[in-house]
Amino acid sequence: MKVNILAFGLAKDIFGGSLVTAELTNDATISNLKYLLEKEYPQLKKLATYMVAVNNEYALDGDTIHERDEIAIIPPVSGG
Repeated sequence: MKVNILAFGLAKDIFGGSLVTAELTNDATISNLKYLLEKEYPQLKKLATYMVAVNNEYALDGDTIHERDEIAIIPPVSGG
């Protein structure tokens, strides 16, 4: 299945845009997605942490991804 991934902050810079697509198996998990993205975009591994949101909720590594899910990569945020 093909999924669209929205990127924000530093992730947008790493991906070279605000939207990328990934080809995943039908039973893919968040962990599978992270592995694929980090392989294709090695700079992503250099972020201290980043979160994945699915359908506007933070997802856990074991959560399954479905074809029509809205996926977002959210890098660490600092502020003061």
